[in-house]
Amino acid sequence: MLLRTSGPSPFGRKVKMAAKRLGLYERLEVVAADTLDAADPLLGDNPLGKIPLLVLDDGRRVYDSRVILECLDHLAGGGIILPRAWDARLAALTQQALADGVLDAALLVVYESRFRPAELAHQPWIDRQLGKISRGLAAFERASPDPAAFDVGTLTLACALGYLDLRKQIDWRAEFPALVAWLAAFRALHPEYDSTSA
Repeated sequence: MLLRTSGPSPFGRKVKMAAKRLGLYERLEVVAADTLDAADPLLGDNPLGKIPLLVLDDGRRVYDSRVILECLDHLAGGGIILPRAWDARLAALTQQALADGVLDAALLVVYESRFRPAELAHQPWIDRQLGKISRGLAAFERASPDPAAFDVGTLTLACALGYLDLRKQIDWRAEFPALVAWLAAFRALHPEYDSTSA
């Protein structure tokens, strides 16, 4: 299988973490993709030009990270990072959606400064994204998942916190001490986290 991604991508990191846990990482050929290069093969594989993208052995293209995680879980036998029991599955999927939303907002803040001239920056829009990040983390602070669990929800939360450490959109460590402790516990229990840092 082939995985198109980039080193700092938190969504690509999700896939790499999952593949390691599921015993599928050795089957992956990880290929760097440049989403800004019109000649990059990524655009032929995913019409949206987004990463990560998984090319299965039979040639099928799978995207986005949520679908790739479901695909990898299926390939590994199922019920590993996506719980089979409905209540646990719903909780994990909801946590994944919230952490993905935090990541989406964090990426938009980065893109605003990277791709828009400073004189055109719209601070109310940036503040709206920062508010999404803070509210999302506050929700996790109030109801943190078990750091011993390794599922689509917890691994996505870990990736979101790691990305905020990398890009520093907010000082989350000062604001959310329970999440600082949560990430430390998750890291200690799951070597997939540190082995996939950019």
